[in-house]
Amino acid sequence: MKNFSLSLYAFHLRHTLTHLPDEVVADAHLLWENLVKLGESTLPFPDLKDLRSKLVSYHHGVYTPQQEIAIKSEWLSISGKDLDLGSLPTPAGFNINANLQPFLLNDTYAVDLTLFPELPNTEIDIPQLQHFQPQSLLPATIQASLGQTLSVYGEVEPSEDCDTLAQKIAIALVAGTSLNSPTLIHKGELFESLLFEYQALDTNAPDNPAKQCQILIVINNSQAATGMLAESAYNWVRDLFCSYHKILYIYQLARQRYGEGRKIYGDLENKIQQFNSLITANQPNLSALKSLISQVPQTNLDYTRCCQDLETHHTEITTNITNYKICSDNIKATNNGNTPQSWEDFFNKECQKLQQQIQTDINYLAPGKEIFGQLVDTIRGVVETQQAESDRSLERTIQVLGIAFGGGAIVSGVVTGHIDKPFAPINFKYPIHPLVSSLLWSFLATACFWWIAWWFTKRKWR
Repeated sequence: MKNFSLSLYAFHLRHTLTHLPDEVVADAHLLWENLVKLGESTLPFPDLKDLRSKLVSYHHGVYTPQQEIAIKSEWLSISGKDLDLGSLPTPAGFNINANLQPFLLNDTYAVDLTLFPELPNTEIDIPQLQHFQPQSLLPATIQASLGQTLSVYGEVEPSEDCDTLAQKIAIALVAGTSLNSPTLIHKGELFESLLFEYQALDTNAPDNPAKQCQILIVINNSQAATGMLAESAYNWVRDLFCSYHKILYIYQLARQRYGEGRKIYGDLENKIQQFNSLITANQPNLSALKSLISQVPQTNLDYTRCCQDLETHHTEITTNITNYKICSDNIKATNNGNTPQSWEDFFNKECQKLQQQIQTDINYLAPGKEIFGQLVDTIRGVVETQQAESDRSLERTIQVLGIAFGGGAIVSGVVTGHIDKPFAPINFKYPIHPLVSSLLWSFLATACFWWIAWWFTKRKWR
């Protein structure tokens, strides 16, 4: 292959809707830091290891994202243009040059790191691919939170078996890594050259789009003006890649949130059963009911946040699907009305399916919000009723005891004043002391007043 180039397009989340303009996510600078590590290890280009000093995002080597607010364009380079990172010699006798383009695309950091031979006519074969250190450009090293695309371009003779060549290139790019053997997703055309799209999944996290690698191999076997066409549509291609990865990323977040919502919904079912068992008991446990009602509001809040996040994800994925379509249409206009069929299929089939799935999840969880509210109101009503009955019972008890002890005390005082000597029944060997007599009369009087008070209050509290 001649005019060979290997490009990394990586996209990393800078901030979310909940952040203020000068705030970022915790690992927002991870993309830049990992690129610097590349410059210090496997790709020691002179200016890659010194990348911090060339970005608006850093001040004296310290990540300072607040400085980005003042920039007027998408460029994050201080110079406002692409960065020439220098040249590296290889054991094969040719030099490799590197070019880096850093961008801020709304809420996303984007980088295009392109490696190419210093002399365009240098012949690059499969073994020589390893001089470009493609393994260091894979997700495990770059760790871009939204995802990445590796793009290869090369020019060959018309007689070249391009299918076999593309397969060999794809395998060589991921050799010796945790990614599985790349799968050919689609074969088509892009900018009048052959396009081979591969997908390589991480064997440890096959469902995580951030750990997958999209590989695009463009082979020019007809001396087409692919380079010129690609350059004229560069921004649209970059933004299309960005929208593509964000769509997959947002869908993954939505599925995670839906799973959390289902779990909370299951907890709601358990609480309803717990409530039913409490109120069907002969004497509802007021303490248990209060404990239950103290748990439901927090659970309700968590559930509501899940539903709201799903609504937000639906809005986000709709926005990015629209952006994807705009990019695709502009690429088509630049490319004589043609775009890869797989890109069209992604919009027409996959995007609609993902969007509809999130809406289905929203519809499924929506009734749970009303059930939570009804459960809280029902438990609160039962607790208030039980509390009122408990308070009435306590009030009645206090009233009865007050009357009984008050009446008993009065009788005891009166009787005690008239008992001045021991009471000695006929033929009773030991006379009863006046104190005992006083206590006896007091007890009898208290019991009598208690019964009278209980009888009258019973009629009152019915």
